[in-house]
Amino acid sequence: MKKLNLIIGNKLKSIRNERNLSLDEVAKLTGVSKAMLGQIERAQSNPTVSTLWKISTGLKVSFSFFVDENQDDLKVIYQNDINPIIEENNRMKLYPIFPFDSNKGFEIFTIELGPGCNHISTPHNDGVEEYIIVTEGQIEITINDKKFILQKGNSIRFMANKPHSYKNINQDISVFQNIIFYFK
Repeated sequence: MKKLNLIIGNKLKSIRNERNLSLDEVAKLTGVSKAMLGQIERAQSNPTVSTLWKISTGLKVSFSFFVDENQDDLKVIYQNDINPIIEENNRMKLYPIFPFDSNKGFEIFTIELGPGCNHISTPHNDGVEEYIIVTEGQIEITINDKKFILQKGNSIRFMANKPHSYKNINQDISVFQNIIFYFK
């Protein structure tokens, strides 16, 4: 996890320096405190998925911008080799499978939710669309207070600039693919 914290911290510092922004300015753009941003840049904090979404939304970059070291022309992904981002008291694991590529405009994650886990996602910028494909178990997705129950083999597409959440309503783990498409 320390390696991931270094990658995230370096990417945050890099984008802040490229845009000539102070920590105060980034805090205003993202809603994340200056102290937390400083800790993230120094790899002293393990930011939550929600915190990274706030930062990526505020800075108008993809979520996976912060977690991908490099991009190759050919890439085979072994989930066991990925350090997941863990939150919701270890009941949610987010695996960045195919991080954002600006030429393609999308990123893909595998998300595992433990029993009873309810993850509330920060609304994304306008022009961001999510595709959810349930591969194991059953989840309840709430979008703008409207609930949808999806089981293995079911999918949903929605504009992600609205409040939305993902809840495992199973007694076992639920898994879904999350494809996030950014309109150009």
